[in-house]
Amino acid sequence: MLSKKSRPVIEATLPLVGSRIGEITADFYKRLFAAHPELLDGLFSRSNQRSGEQQRALAGSIAAFATHLVNNPGTLPEAVLSRIAHKHASLGIKEEQYGVVYEHLFAAIGADLADVITPEIAEAWTEVYWLMADALIKIEKGLYAAQANDRMWTPWRVTAKSPAGADALTFTLEPADDTPVTAARPGQYISVKVQLPDGLHQVRQYSLSADAGTSRTFTTKLNDGGEVSTALHNGVKPGDVLEISNPYGEITLRDGDGPVILASAGIGCTPTASILRSLAAAGTNRDVLVLHAERSMDSWALSGQMTADAAKIDAELQLWLEQPQHGAKPGLMSLRDVELPADASLYLCGPLPFMKKIRDEAVDAGIPATRIHYEVFGPDVWLAN
Repeated sequence: MLSKKSRPVIEATLPLVGSRIGEITADFYKRLFAAHPELLDGLFSRSNQRSGEQQRALAGSIAAFATHLVNNPGTLPEAVLSRIAHKHASLGIKEEQYGVVYEHLFAAIGADLADVITPEIAEAWTEVYWLMADALIKIEKGLYAAQANDRMWTPWRVTAKSPAGADALTFTLEPADDTPVTAARPGQYISVKVQLPDGLHQVRQYSLSADAGTSRTFTTKLNDGGEVSTALHNGVKPGDVLEISNPYGEITLRDGDGPVILASAGIGCTPTASILRSLAAAGTNRDVLVLHAERSMDSWALSGQMTADAAKIDAELQLWLEQPQHGAKPGLMSLRDVELPADASLYLCGPLPFMKKIRDEAVDAGIPATRIHYEVFGPDVWLAN
């Protein structure tokens, strides 16, 4: 809880700090990497740094956390914290690194707001930072403790590398040592670490796209300019060993017997395909509606798997194609003409504009926001906003 002393200070300065937080976080990362260049080797994504997505995500999450503390005294934004904590744990963030972040973040705040900042303002924002950091540290410790092992990276051997639609590949892996394996939940992701030609290690998160449990299968699309996807597609072959993390991610299939809607676009079908596979494997009696949007039929990375799994449980499958084919709806997905089951839970993944549109339409159709669960690939600039 934000102290009575700090709350009015944060409330008064939030508009100013919020308006400057983008510039502050950009300066923060410059300071951080100047002091600790090793953090770019296997931790921070230099692609996300170049695009500015990481800066926007950090800026937005800080502002969102502070806003919640002001507007909802006595509570914490659980959704914000859980999503960030899972991503941090998938990267192996350590408790002591929060002190490093604090040092350089508040140096950037002091430099940007030098004309207005006072000891009282600095103290209040320090309180906000450590409330957020301490909450994340607690969640992350719990996530680490829940794993079957205490290792950040374990070796897994690639047993198959299979085409999965245009410009996409599915990698199937098996353990390469005897490290205990954590059972993954449908919809979760793993981090994959690769070494690039310049010697730097980079990490990306990939949703498990088939069976969960103790198996590991992920599907990745080749991104233009993407460093890790290029390395995986062009440099990894069956028999090679990859370093991967334990499974993380809070967007998983919830228990219950109510209807389920799985809506995806493009390579966003990977987590929904995993959830659909788990429902099919269990022989679920739940009503399941599968919605997917693609440029063309050839682009649908997991078409065979999802079609077969939907058929096993008599799930309704609706497809939208920008390049229409028989049996598919033309153009972009819309829920306006879809009959949505009452009391359904919606699981959503795809490009950000797609998810915003579908979420808005789902809310308009009467699905409560609390029943809409979404996964963002990369820094979550939507949650921050």
